Parts: sequence; C-alpha cells; structure tokens
Amino acid sequence: MPTKRKTRSGGSSATSKLTRRKVEEVEEEIAMEACSEDSAVECEASTKREAEGGGSSPKPAEAVRKQPLREVKMEEDGGEESQARFLGEAVTGEEARRRWPKRYEDKKQNQRSRSSKDDDDDQLIQARCHYVKAEVDGPVYDLYDDAHVRAGDGEDDFICQIVEMLEAVDGTPYFTAQWYYRANDTVIQDLAHLINKKRVFFSKIQNDNPLECLVKKLHIARVPLKVGLEADEIPKCDFYCDMMYLLPYSTFTKLLPESKQVDSETSSTISSEDEMNGCKVDLHKNSELTLLDLYSGCGAMSTGLCLGANMAGSNLVTKWAVDLNQYACESLKLNHPETEVRNESAEDFLSLLKEWERLCVSLSFTKRRDSQQEIDYFSVIDGQDEDDDDNDNDDDDDVDDSNNNDDNGDDDSQEYEVKKLLQICFGDPNESGERGLYFMVRWKNYGPKHDTWEPITGLSDCRKRIREFVIRGYESKILPLPGEVDVICGGPPCQSISGFNRFRNKSNPLADEKNKQLVIFMEIVEFLRPRFVLMENVVDLVKFAKGYLGRYALGRLIQMNYQARMGMMAAGAYGLPQFRMRVFLWGAQPTEKLPQYPLPTHDVVLRGVIPTEFERNTVAYDEGQSIDLETKLLLKDAISDLPAVGNYEKRDEISYDKESETEFQRYIRLSKNEMLGGSSESGAKRHLLYDHFPYELNIDDYQRVCRIPKRKGACFRDLPGVRVRPDNKVEWDPDVERVYLESGKPLVPNYAMTFVDGTSSKPSARLWWDETVPTVVTRAEPHNQAITHPEQDRVLAIRENARLQGFPDYYKLCGPVKERYIQVGNAVAVPVARALGYALDMAIQGPTPSEDPLLTLPKKFPNISEQIASASSEDVA
Repeated sequence: MPTKRKTRSGGSSATSKLTRRKVEEVEEEIAMEACSEDSAVECEASTKREAEGGGSSPKPAEAVRKQPLREVKMEEDGGEESQARFLGEAVTGEEARRRWPKRYEDKKQNQRSRSSKDDDDDQLIQARCHYVKAEVDGPVYDLYDDAHVRAGDGEDDFICQIVEMLEAVDGTPYFTAQWYYRANDTVIQDLAHLINKKRVFFSKIQNDNPLECLVKKLHIARVPLKVGLEADEIPKCDFYCDMMYLLPYSTFTKLLPESKQVDSETSSTISSEDEMNGCKVDLHKNSELTLLDLYSGCGAMSTGLCLGANMAGSNLVTKWAVDLNQYACESLKLNHPETEVRNESAEDFLSLLKEWERLCVSLSFTKRRDSQQEIDYFSVIDGQDEDDDDNDNDDDDDVDDSNNNDDNGDDDSQEYEVKKLLQICFGDPNESGERGLYFMVRWKNYGPKHDTWEPITGLSDCRKRIREFVIRGYESKILPLPGEVDVICGGPPCQSISGFNRFRNKSNPLADEKNKQLVIFMEIVEFLRPRFVLMENVVDLVKFAKGYLGRYALGRLIQMNYQARMGMMAAGAYGLPQFRMRVFLWGAQPTEKLPQYPLPTHDVVLRGVIPTEFERNTVAYDEGQSIDLETKLLLKDAISDLPAVGNYEKRDEISYDKESETEFQRYIRLSKNEMLGGSSESGAKRHLLYDHFPYELNIDDYQRVCRIPKRKGACFRDLPGVRVRPDNKVEWDPDVERVYLESGKPLVPNYAMTFVDGTSSKPSARLWWDETVPTVVTRAEPHNQAITHPEQDRVLAIRENARLQGFPDYYKLCGPVKERYIQVGNAVAVPVARALGYALDMAIQGPTPSEDPLLTLPKKFPNISEQIASASSEDVA
C-alpha cells in the first residue's frame, strides 16, 4: 500500500521551502500497517518492506503490503493445532515495567494515547506479562534469537530477531520482531544479484506478531563490516549480517552498537574497528587529505569540496584529476597548479593505475595483493643491466634544439640514447593501433621538440631509466596506489539516460555503451579503496528505468562493503539563483563515519519535477517544520555588479567598474586565499575579471535579440506578426505582413513558432532581474532557452553563467568560448560541493556521529560576512 506523499511538480514560479515528509511518520505507518491482531487460525506478519521508493516494481519489495500466513494447524496427523507457548517463569513485574513500560500503561492512559492518533492506527498491544523463552511446534526460542517468520504461499519466509515475548491482556501470546532485509527487499531491488545471497541487513523496524508465526530458528552470524571481506572469513551460518539498512536516504551503515552481540554458536565476537580493518589513521587538522577528482571537468566539484572542508579545518587537497576534455583539464591545472591533471579517459586511467601498481610492486615499493595478476614487467630489474654514463646531467632537460644534429634523420643506422623519461600513460598516444603502457622519452642531445611516446616493450634496454622514473613518481605520488586516496569524487556521464535520447535502453541500461562510465567509476573505487566516495549525477539517474542506475550505484558500493546513502540536493537551496536538482551518493569505509547531507540554507524557487519514487531522498526540512532560511537569491543578486559588455566583446580580462551590491557579490569577488581564510591580495590584479564576454551571436540572431523588448517576460512573441491564442499557442497574425532581416531571413523564424507545439515562450526570451534560471546550460544559443541578458542585447556571458554556478571570480577558464560554456554548464554548483565538503569534514573530524542523515550548517554558512570583513580590514591595514 503506497504511502501518502505531497507531490511537487514543475513549472511553478511560487516560492516554497524545500521540504520532505517526516521519515519517522512513514516508518510508523509501516509498522502500524503490518501489525496483526488476527486470530491464531490466520495471522498476518509484518513484511518489514518499507515504502523506500514507493511506486510499483515487478516484486513490490519497496511498497507496504500485508502478507497472509498459511493456516497454522498441524496436518491430519492427529489434527493437533500448532503448539505455541511460553516456557519458564515470567519476567518479574517490576523488571518488565522497567524494560517495556508502554506495554503496561493503564487503560485510561492508553485510551488517551490511542485517541491522539489517526483512527486507522492500531493500538499498542498491552501486556499481562513478559517471557524470555518460548516453544513453537517443538523448537525452543530464546529472547534475541533470530528466526524465520511465516510468509504467504510461494513467498520466502521473513527473517527477524525476536526482541520481545509477551502475553497480551487477553491471553494471546505474541513476539516482537525486528526485521532483517534481504537485498531485494531494500532499495537495491532487482540488482540484488550484486549481493551475496546469504547476506542480510538489519533494520530498526519492529512490530508484533502472534507467537505461532515463528517457523524456524536461524543462526545469523554477525560479521565485521570489512572492505575486501573474503569468503573464508564468513562463519558457517544460515545468513550473515554486517550492516543496517535504514529508510532515511536509503542508508546502509555499519551495525549500531546495540546490534553487536556475541555469536554464541561460534564463540566469536564482533571485532573492534582496528581489528576489522587495520589501524585507523589518526588524523590531525593540519594533515593533508588527498582527493581524486574523476570526470573532473574544470574542477568545480573538487574546488567546492576543498573550500568546504578547509573552512571546517581539514586540509583537503585535489591531488589528482582526470577528464577527457582537453580544455577542462587546462582550466583545472591553471587554477590548481598543485594537482596532477591527466587528460585521458577513465578506462585508460584505470588501466594505468593497475600497471603503475605492478611497476611499484616490482621495485618493492608496495606489497603485491593476492588478487593481482602475474607481474610481467621488470621482474629482473637489478640496476646492473646498463652501462650508463655517470657524468650525464639528467637535470639538463632544456637542450637548445638548434644545436641538435637533426640532419641525420635519413641515417637508418643512427642510434638514439634515452636521456630521461618524463611522463607515463596507458593507451595509444601515437595512434598506431597498439595500445599499452607508454613513456614519454627525452632523448639525449635533443630538446623538448623531439620528445616522443615510446611503448615500454621498446625500452627493454632502459631499465635504469625506468627505475629512476618509477622512484621519482612513487615519491611524488604522480599516481595513486590502493589505499593512498582519502576521497574520490566524480560525476560519471550517463548520456543514455537523457530524455532527449529516443533510443534509450530501458530494459538493461548498463548494456548501453553510453552508461559504461558508471561501471568504470565503481571499478576505480574498488581498485583504489578510498576512505570516502562522493558521486554526483543528474536526477534521471533515479528516474530512468525505475531508478535502475541509481540502484546499481548503491548496490556496487554495498557489494564492496562501503557504507552508503543517497540524496538529492537543489543548488538554489544553498545560495544560487537557479534550482538545479542533482543526485549525490556518499560512500564510506567501515572505519569511517558515513557523511551526512547538509540541510538547505536558503529559500528556493521550485522548478522541475522531483522523482516521486525517490521523493523522500530529497535533502530538505520536514513538512511543517518551522525554519528560518536565508532569502532566496535572484538573478540581480548574482550579476548586477558586472560591467556592461556587448555581443562582440573579446577581452579575456577586464576590470570591475563598480562596487559589489550584495553579500553574494562581495563574497564571490574574494581571492582564493581569502576564501580559504587567508589574507587579502593587494594591487590591481585582484580587481581583474576573467571570462566576462558572451558567445557571439550571428548577425541574424543578434538583430532578433535587439528587437526583443527590455522588460520582464519579453520573448519572440513580442515581435511583429506573432499572435497568441487563448490556449497559449502562437500563430501568425494574418493582418501583419511578415518582417524580414537584412539577410532575407524572417525576423521570427519558423522553429520559434513550432517549438513545443507552439506553446513555449523560451525562444529569444529575456531573463529578468527578479527571476531565477531553471539551470545553467552548456549551449549559449537563444533558439530554445531563456538566456538573454535582461538589459543588454546578448546572451549571458561566461562569467555570468559561472556566477550562477557559484564559481569564484578568481576562477579562470581555458579554451574556445563554446568550450568554456560547456565547462561551466557541466559543473557541479560550487556552493553545493562546498556544503558537502563541510559535511565531509564533520565526518572526518567531528564528534560522534548521529543516526540523523542530515546536518545543519552553521548560521550564515560559509560565514561570508566574517570573511568579507576580514579581507576588508586587512586591506585597510
């Protein structure tokens, strides 16, 4: 039975706080729906299958449902009824009232309690007494035993822990079940094949069932949660359990302390975290934490994470970044010179990591893992195989090419000597059709112009140079080895799930090559085993094919024994004038605290549709909760201080021509050092503005934009010859002659009249100062989207888009103008990443974590006023 929801649908311009229904209310509904007060002949057991995602599925594992049990009468053999009775003495009245006080409320108090609930809620069963032992059809059950509970015909029996045994005031024997989930009962659903069939997940859901519903006593082993758990580490058992599954934000986490019990049958106990996973790293505020940014783009996500973590005290540094886009890599390197930026595919990066580990193992820098493939490279490295000139100056890399003997290129007998190896990659850098491990070679007596990529198979006589390169690379950590990464973040592209793709594979999304990067991302996580994982993606991840890919991502982390939770965050809720909902998936090693999601700081204009099936994964306040949020940001708050520029502006750097007008603008102008809490920068350089120029419209589009009135809501519908019908569709006005441009093309193009069947007002539309944008786009063309400046005849500039994404003004982009728009449009909103970085720090260095998956950020986060005041005071000084 699906739970009730308040659905928020798209297109509304009304302001609304982002809220969600209380998870506690949903859990209570589940428990009450499943409680049984039926007769002993036919009873109903709780299914403990929560409405995690709602909606329908082939097997309604996520919807609330009642399961009728089979009749509990014995077969014809004597016709005896099921024998269910308590054994031993009852728990003393004083002890029972202390342990289960609500079971012994007087009738008047219970009646008041019941009347305060909805009429259809079930009454809490009142107890006459409690027991700690019972017999059902022969087997004897003790309190806290695990057991099978009878399900409906053709269904697998349910699995529970018996946490209470009571005789009701009417004499009926009951037990209270605290439920375990099989993988297919959780949000993972149809991807349960990723999980060991004997693995179950403990929950917090409890409810009462007639005692005769117990079927079989089980042995469920409590196994320490451990990344890399081997099969021989699981004791002999019916099932094993190492995690809790909690409804809020589809959370999988290590067993809570009260769930840790001695496994009496194997005489083993739960190990401490140190025993489970090795010694936990003792972190200090000043120790460097390393971050790998996969599918990094120009680095917005890692930039925000580092800003947020560093505000809270952690020294998080983007050590490595990988992206296939050359210009995005150049932008990231320009803004983060400390980062090893690799312009290559994630697949090649993963292959390179594996080869790099093999090289380091061959030189005994790291230990070989049992699962590692046989080492082929340099098993005979001994350092004595080359007669190198010890007088070579290996640091003399800048040889003057003009002095090199370049005239001997036709001499086939000429030999070249390797001076130094500069870089390493996996792939086919020479486009020769031969993929493999390559080194970039600096040749002796030649300069950088003659550097070449050479396969390792062709450098068999250069083992000393290879050794030197690996030693340097290992010491400087040019590539991460397993266990050396603290955080992996990234947004693997899943292009096949786009609504614009008419040929999407809904039956098996992972069979589509365009979704392969999600698999690669998880394989990199599995190989490197970072302490924390943060994956970002579009909301279609949990909308397309009933959320198949989102469930896969969660399932893979659980398969790897990572704790995990999934939430959806709106950029506008963290101080931006756009909505832009995205999915974020946290993962954490068993030794770590699973990071929370930061609650919104700002009011927001709701746009688009929040997926109903995962609506309760929206990071928001509970409905009806009294909250004091910052005022929503509008377009004017973000860009009104920027200099006026025209359609043909070409300058890459210009000066501000007026003071900032809002707190947002004052903050976004701060230097990198100031944002990190350091001193301000003096001189004119800090006043330069980068990337403040627009995509240049062609003459026809420019002339059209110039004709659009400068007022709110203006668009192509305001041009002559267009008439709007009562049903809001446009049509040609027969009384107005069609207007043409100088080029001979019509002022109002046909595509504008037919876009969205003539109902759209987006073509050539102006934004206005008191509005927000739905989302920052990657294509700066006004044909089908509202991206025209309110008062200037042009589309929004690169810098204006960057402001809407929360990029600091100091962040400079590289590449052609279209590439810069793409970098900004594809980025994770920096304020969202910043808030997540703060939450990450709280998990790393904060106090004992709460079970609450949500975190309240400090007031006025990120303390903008203090940083502005600090920068201003230092300027005066």
